[in-house]
Amino acid sequence: MELEAFLEHLNNGKEVIAGSEVLSYMTELADEAMRISAELNNKYNPPEKVNELFFKLINKPQDKTFRLFPPFYTDCGKNITIGKNVFINSCCHFQDQGGIIIGDNVLIGHNVVIATLNHNPIPTQRASILPKPVKIGNNVWIGSNATILPGVTIADGAIIAAGAVVTKNVAENTVVGGNPARVIKKIEV
Repeated sequence: MELEAFLEHLNNGKEVIAGSEVLSYMTELADEAMRISAELNNKYNPPEKVNELFFKLINKPQDKTFRLFPPFYTDCGKNITIGKNVFINSCCHFQDQGGIIIGDNVLIGHNVVIATLNHNPIPTQRASILPKPVKIGNNVWIGSNATILPGVTIADGAIIAAGAVVTKNVAENTVVGGNPARVIKKIEV
């Protein structure tokens, strides 16, 4: 299987059947992500090298406005899109097979988890995987230890409070927090 066909399958929301060629390729990508992540996470790298390794991991051209504090974890990497002036703090976990799209001027705190996969709820089909993308707009701030679940869209200017579990879309210029995350207030702009 080729990367383009794999991404097309997942980005179209098609189920990944247990034992399929798609799942086998997903495992190959995970192995590659672990190799690159080991180099990124297990020794000191200057910011330029961190940038180089991150963009190698996500298979995109380097962007000098991006900043990452390692360690960073992903089990794929190839379905992450990053805007300009994005900062990701240490110990974040991105499960990106279903697609993670991050806009411009986004701040992501320590230990944030972004998940894009669920398992099939039918017990006899539970090993199959259901992808749904996470979309993060421009000028978003995600606090430490937040978890963003599959299929969520966070609109421009939103703030996700530390520790929030985001299960539903977040409106523009809104602060949400809690488990499950609820609106705390609107941001006056």
